[in-house]
Amino acid sequence: MAVTSDTADTFPHDYSRARAAFLGAAEEAGARLRTFTLPGHRGPDDGELCVDTAYLGPPGPAKLLVTVSGTHGIEGFCGSACQTRVLLREGVAQAAAGPETGVLLVHSLNPYGFAYLRRVNEDNVDLNRNFVDHAAPPHNDAYDAVHRTLVPADAAAFVPGDLVADLTALRGRLGPQRLQEAVTRGQYRHPDGLFYGGRAPVWSRRVFETVVAEQIAGAGHVGYIDLHTGLGDRGVGEPIFRGGRDADAHQRARRWYGDALTASEEGTSSSTPIVGNTATAVADGLGPGGRLTAITLEFGTQPGPEVLVALCADAWLHRDRPPADAVRSELKRLIRDAFCPAEDARWREQVLQRAREVFGQALTGLADAKPGEPG
Repeated sequence: MAVTSDTADTFPHDYSRARAAFLGAAEEAGARLRTFTLPGHRGPDDGELCVDTAYLGPPGPAKLLVTVSGTHGIEGFCGSACQTRVLLREGVAQAAAGPETGVLLVHSLNPYGFAYLRRVNEDNVDLNRNFVDHAAPPHNDAYDAVHRTLVPADAAAFVPGDLVADLTALRGRLGPQRLQEAVTRGQYRHPDGLFYGGRAPVWSRRVFETVVAEQIAGAGHVGYIDLHTGLGDRGVGEPIFRGGRDADAHQRARRWYGDALTASEEGTSSSTPIVGNTATAVADGLGPGGRLTAITLEFGTQPGPEVLVALCADAWLHRDRPPADAVRSELKRLIRDAFCPAEDARWREQVLQRAREVFGQALTGLADAKPGEPG
């Protein structure tokens, strides 16, 4: 299919339109669809909130490309656009599916956050910190010291200037790296806080584990791409290594994605180390016999301090207001700009072009891997 430069209709303004576009493109592509509906919640338009999967390829593929959008709710605008436009409308997924290769698209893994313009889910849980053993969660003591600066207990109004001054003081005291690590690693003690990993597996985690067990686990080699926004240079799609438990996993990812590949644990990424991400579920589901080459594809939007202010504003906004009121607040402009500056035509073009490149690299890597070889 020809690629056009008009990307405005590729980034719909709300969750319902993004879902409809994805489902329509998946049906046109001949994909097999499956839907999981979030119980007990409706969207701002009273519509259903769903995780949808679309699969193209043979039953029980030896090799499988998996892409996930909307792990962090509002970041789904970008991820959905990459899946709908590049993989489905441009025919990339259809062309890749073959006798031994399948393509699985998991759309809007956190539909509540997507619909209500939040990074977190219906329980204020960061889904990408929820894949841990909640009987013994990895507590983040450093977060305790910054929590009340980020989420003041008694703030009657959100005053950006005051917050910026407080965050600047924190950054001066801790340094940018230590502050980012304290805030973003994941924390399990403050349910009203940022990057909260929850106290039990949430609905989206349970859905994803079902998807892994029923649609992913049988593959011999999985290329995994979780689509995110909010870190790094604007418009740049950074492939961040997220795992694979065989000894060659990191080097294999380097062969696939080249020198652009980064790793949080090595200090080369815009992301500091995190715990409890979705790739954990894939690695667990594949077991020792399967190979996993997993990345986060992270698209930059704004400088880190501005993104953090947007997250703090959103936490304050949803602390006491009904979701239907909060989603219509003018403050939502902050989090939209921080995670989906879709009105920026250049950013849209950069995102889609980089998605084409990275999806192509993953599919080439899978195609070149021989059975029984590390890939």
